[in-house]
Amino acid sequence: MSEEFTHERHQMVERQIRARGVSDTRVLSAMRDLPRHLFVPPGLRAAAYGDHPLPIGSGQTISQPYIVAVMTELLEVGPEDRVLEIGSGSGYQAAILGKLAREVWSIERLPEIAVMARQNLAKVGAENVHVVAANGTLGLPDHAPFDAIIITAGTPSVPQPLFDQLADGGRLVAPVGGRELQFLVVYTRQGDEIIHRSWGAVCFVPLIGRHGWEERDLVL
Repeated sequence: MSEEFTHERHQMVERQIRARGVSDTRVLSAMRDLPRHLFVPPGLRAAAYGDHPLPIGSGQTISQPYIVAVMTELLEVGPEDRVLEIGSGSGYQAAILGKLAREVWSIERLPEIAVMARQNLAKVGAENVHVVAANGTLGLPDHAPFDAIIITAGTPSVPQPLFDQLADGGRLVAPVGGRELQFLVVYTRQGDEIIHRSWGAVCFVPLIGRHGWEERDLVL
């Protein structure tokens, strides 16, 4: 594991994450250990631990560290959980989840981004994380049910196939709303009932797919 940027990584956790109220010790430890700079383009590595998202190519981004931490804490991942991520990006969120869960499946719509995610995950030895290039709004029914599902792109509503693939007692975290602004919502399945609570406003790139935004919806 890379020892570069260790001081910057620890400061990121203390100043940007713990100081803002994230307290789950497993989440803090995972983010303290994982070299975030290996998940951004080489020319941006010096900015990898800043308090902001960064572009990773093809119009996609790696989320602000604080938002990664918040979403992970809200997901309440246990060590025996199986997790589904919608939107692999560079693989950073999936790698964090891989440190907390038994198994992670991550779906990426763009094949070139899926390749990047696999390469980055291999660098950090995340062998329990699997990246699939596919339409994330459909989930992975062949591998369901999942104890936790996370959507890392803004969606007008949660795709029904993802609710269908959520285990009883499972949690789903998603940014739900319009193209420019969403609210981070936590859903929990209790038998046939889905209960939800809102965390606050966020801004993500759009979730594109059969049950998300269509490409034509994004044309100004």
